[in-house]
Amino acid sequence: MPEALRQAAEWRRFAAGEHLFRLGDRPQAMFFVVRGEVCLRRYSPDGSEVALQRARHNFLAEGSLESQAYHCDAVAIEASTALAFPMPAFRQAVDECSPFRSRWVSHLMREVRRSRAQCERLTLRTAAARILHFIECEGQNGKLELTFSRKAWAAELGISHEALYRTLAQMEKAGSIALAGRCVARR
Repeated sequence: MPEALRQAAEWRRFAAGEHLFRLGDRPQAMFFVVRGEVCLRRYSPDGSEVALQRARHNFLAEGSLESQAYHCDAVAIEASTALAFPMPAFRQAVDECSPFRSRWVSHLMREVRRSRAQCERLTLRTAAARILHFIECEGQNGKLELTFSRKAWAAELGISHEALYRTLAQMEKAGSIALAGRCVARR
């Protein structure tokens, strides 16, 4: 990261439930979540929450770099700390520093792959299929260590938390997965 961009960054703290920005706000900063978790969310016509992105030790709302307005809300899921990089300084760093631009493009490509996996997962009809897909895509060697709550996982899977708990219990009883604390493993 170019020194000028590091110098322009501002540390910001957010309480659980606090907005970093709201749908329709003009993008003022690119955020990197250093501690805690921030969720990008929208609401479906029936009022249910749709989790677009969950960020822990990661950038969020990367698409806002070229946007006139945020297309969702960003809400701290828990007490969180983020670095806020002013948009003009961030754009300048991408434009003028080729090593930074290369790393930024690599980051965006990883996010595209993650987003495509999420889209694919949401087309699966059953909660069990979505759970197994998530383990396959986000876990390692058939194991997934949850770094967020099961309720947050349910939102990411596009199902209610009750459906997640019920399906996990059914899958464990059937022997297709094993649950141990925050670990979910395929059998």
